[in-house]
Amino acid sequence: MTIIEAVATLFGIICVWLTVKQNIWCWPTGLIQVLLYIFVFYEAKLYSDVILHIFYVVINIYGWYHWLNGKHNKEELKVTIEGKLIGIWLILCVVGTFCWGHLMYRFTDASLPYLDSFIATASIFAQWLMAKKKLESWFFWIAVDIVAVCVYWIKGLYLTTGLYSIFLILATLGYFEWRKAYLNSKLIAETAYE
Repeated sequence: MTIIEAVATLFGIICVWLTVKQNIWCWPTGLIQVLLYIFVFYEAKLYSDVILHIFYVVINIYGWYHWLNGKHNKEELKVTIEGKLIGIWLILCVVGTFCWGHLMYRFTDASLPYLDSFIATASIFAQWLMAKKKLESWFFWIAVDIVAVCVYWIKGLYLTTGLYSIFLILATLGYFEWRKAYLNSKLIAETAYE
């Protein structure tokens, strides 16, 4: 598993770096990463992460399509904010974490079921918001990365722990990069109306 984990780690770093830069190639590199991590997490008995990565396969295909075709007036898809709905996303994330964690605890031999479920649940929301190019996606990613670093360290997945440490740095950078892009596009739109 070390070679698979190493290759997945490399593609993960490339994927997040490309995402920070809003480069469309983040989606196919991410697709390779998530396919490989299905095997890594299955071996580690992190079943919520296995299910999450199966979901990632689908959302990576959707995100790739949406970034290519979700444009308005043939312009690049812009970073926007979710606004008032973010509170609902947060509540759903908490409820989803406890429900999923309980199922994993009760019906499987999952390791760290509630923490693993948080990683999975919050990642689903983060990935969906990212596919829509919502700035708040980075807040979810930062929370996921903090918890994931702890979980993967405990499980002895040291390459993956390192990967998620890098993800944490890149997620923080991603927030500031996307915020700048959002403010720039908002300023351009306001100037156009004057």
